[in-house]
Amino acid sequence: MFKKIPLLQELKKDTWVKPFLKKYKKTLVLAIFLGILTFFCAGALMFNSGYLISRSATRPENILLVYVPIVLTRAFGVGRPVFHYLERLTSHNWVFKMTSDLRVKLYKALEKDAVFFKSKYQLGDVLGLLSEDINHIQNLYLRTIFPTFVAWGLYVFIVIGVGIFSIWMGLLMLLMIGIMLVAFPIWSVIVNGARQEYEKKIKNELYLDLTDNIVGITDWIFAQRGRDYVKLHEQNEEKLMDVQEKLHHFDQIRDYLLQLVFMLVVVSFILWGGTYLGGSNGVYTGLANWIAAFVLCLFPVVDAFAVIPAASQETNVYKDSLVRLNRLQDNSFEEEKSEIKLIAPYDIKLDNVHFRYENGSREILKGINLDISSGDKLAILGRSGSGKSTLANLIRGDRVATEGAITINGIDVSKVGDQISNYIGVIHQTPYLFNTTILNNLRIGNEEATIEQVWQVLERVGLKDMVKALPQGLETMVDEAGMRFSGGERHRMALARILLKDAPIIILDEPTVGLDPLTEQEVISIFNRELKDKTLIWITHHLQGVEAMDQVIFIEDGTIEMQGSPDYLRKTNERYQKLKAIDEGR
Repeated sequence: MFKKIPLLQELKKDTWVKPFLKKYKKTLVLAIFLGILTFFCAGALMFNSGYLISRSATRPENILLVYVPIVLTRAFGVGRPVFHYLERLTSHNWVFKMTSDLRVKLYKALEKDAVFFKSKYQLGDVLGLLSEDINHIQNLYLRTIFPTFVAWGLYVFIVIGVGIFSIWMGLLMLLMIGIMLVAFPIWSVIVNGARQEYEKKIKNELYLDLTDNIVGITDWIFAQRGRDYVKLHEQNEEKLMDVQEKLHHFDQIRDYLLQLVFMLVVVSFILWGGTYLGGSNGVYTGLANWIAAFVLCLFPVVDAFAVIPAASQETNVYKDSLVRLNRLQDNSFEEEKSEIKLIAPYDIKLDNVHFRYENGSREILKGINLDISSGDKLAILGRSGSGKSTLANLIRGDRVATEGAITINGIDVSKVGDQISNYIGVIHQTPYLFNTTILNNLRIGNEEATIEQVWQVLERVGLKDMVKALPQGLETMVDEAGMRFSGGERHRMALARILLKDAPIIILDEPTVGLDPLTEQEVISIFNRELKDKTLIWITHHLQGVEAMDQVIFIEDGTIEMQGSPDYLRKTNERYQKLKAIDEGR
């Protein structure tokens, strides 16, 4: 039965969690032992208190029969918080050391396989991996492994301890506490575990939606679909709230039934105490003083068993996190990419390209066919989520097509490897400048560039006079993210970086977003002038400057809805005419 539990199956082949069990096994054993001592002291405190109350109601034959329980009550009363504090200190210390090593291992794995990982997962998945999965692994120990070992340790102790007094009562406790430790957890895993897995899936989808839609918020605003964006987010929130309500309802029913079972355990002890300990036929025996002791000690100990069903139902979520982490070291993330040298002319061909993210429910691109000859100027339009940015990432090799092929001169771009940056440069809508000198920022494109070459590209993008006027010139420090420069200046810096690299293919990913109209027109003019001899792929959300393009395509729901030269579309395509009129404010 336990072999079929998904978490146990995944732990067998785990390379992320198991190594730390061996590495810090002494601390782990100590934490479990302290946890057992904590509940033992809590139960023993009530046990002594119950005995003391009963014994004090009768005339003791010896004062030690009362004095010793008083001393033990104080000892166990002090021992419970002390052992609880030490257990928390030890267990959290163990978990924090483990998760610290785990995070280092995760970042190294992501750094090693960054390109391939990005090709299969969206930004929201990466956020989910970093923010959710590590916490799940941490909770796996704090909420499931530690409490489970402690509960089973107490279970064995209680059954043996009660069995010393009565075999039949020991067997009854074996059954009834076993129901709390086995039946309720399995029921929770089957019913609520699936719901929790669905809850995690919805949370991941919210990560994806939020990252995609916030990055593309300007598209939503431009398309006047702001309310649709809010409605979409609210629908996902409603799904999450619905499943969380079902989880909470199930928890209430399960906890109620759990308390009923515990009540039966208490009643069983009372009846057993009244007959066995109280003496037969109502004849009093000295053992009657133990009835309250046995019954009262159950109440603090039951807390150790009550948390197990809730902890067990989360194993499906933990299993999913283990799968995601272990796949980082799977061979599927280690496809070797030979360094292939491309030869001009750099003709790009997309043949029946489909794309969906791994485990994604929606196909982003559906059968895209496109030819981009060397030196062509292509504009890609489409609303947020239509797939235009995904298409650009596929062309650059950052992602791998689910179906079909993307080639440059017949060579699959995904096989080019890291050398793709020698052939394709990218300017994003928010160019990033690092907190170092202007010179270092520009030389990122070409570390071998001379000072003379740097000044030449600055002159070409219209920044030479501005940089010369700075007190330290090229050695001027750029503030974090380049915030000391205006938006237009940051875009020109990014263009200068690209020009130093001298890549033959340039992708402009909405480079004019957030710029005022005059700056936008100036930046577009500089781009068109300085990139006239290169293949240009321009992703844009409106039609400003597209007249300079050789070809325009409009992507809608993953397919090309219209395609042609700007002049041809202006004359023949009614939808293009309407978009152009809206863009021009007519």
